[in-house]
Amino acid sequence: MEPIRRPVRIGFLVPPGNPTVEVEMIALAPPNVSVHFTRMVAHGAAGAHEGLLERTRTQIAHVAENAALLAMVRPKVIAMAHTAMSATLGAVGEAELVARMEREHGIPFITAFGSVLAALARLGATRVALGTPYDADSTARTRAYLEAQGIAVVSEGRLEGVSNIYDETAARARELARRIDVPAAQAVFLSGLGMPTVATLAAMERDLGKPVVSAAAAMMWNALRVAGESAPLAGFGRLLAERR
Repeated sequence: MEPIRRPVRIGFLVPPGNPTVEVEMIALAPPNVSVHFTRMVAHGAAGAHEGLLERTRTQIAHVAENAALLAMVRPKVIAMAHTAMSATLGAVGEAELVARMEREHGIPFITAFGSVLAALARLGATRVALGTPYDADSTARTRAYLEAQGIAVVSEGRLEGVSNIYDETAARARELARRIDVPAAQAVFLSGLGMPTVATLAAMERDLGKPVVSAAAAMMWNALRVAGESAPLAGFGRLLAERR
């Protein structure tokens, strides 16, 4: 339980209402890794479709000060745990943000969406089925971000009947993966770090017979990779089960 027993620290910037990231990152952390969290500034109803773009823009505006707080714990890497921020910024804006955070804090800075792209490249997947818990507009921005990075979205679906993203379950994420999968997809990608996915990733891959990449799994995979932690993690799908 002592910090010295977990010498590798990874920091995560989390939307203020998200209860999922801490639970999943703690579950995935290897024995020598400690995970640390700072909540980002945002206003409005947490987890609701309405107002998501405005909340995201507020988080972007305040991300530097939030990253500065997290940098005080001296993590090996800081991860921005919000795919919608990357989709809103676009590839150029995201790259500029990453470069600025690394310049200001001297710590590697990654994003959940950038981690997804790295994970898909590692798996050799250029055609994906996309599933989200978002509304139509946010899903469209997610698709546009993927396609701008050379990833073909061959199937797409949204979680139905969402009143609050943070009330969703890993079982519902598994149902979504089954619904959106098509033979042309080399992998299934589940966006959204508020929707739990980690508990059923291995089951999804058994269901579909192909890799399933969630934003949460990709983010931890990439954070561990950047931190120099290469040991595989069994039980959470193909991506994490391979040496990094």
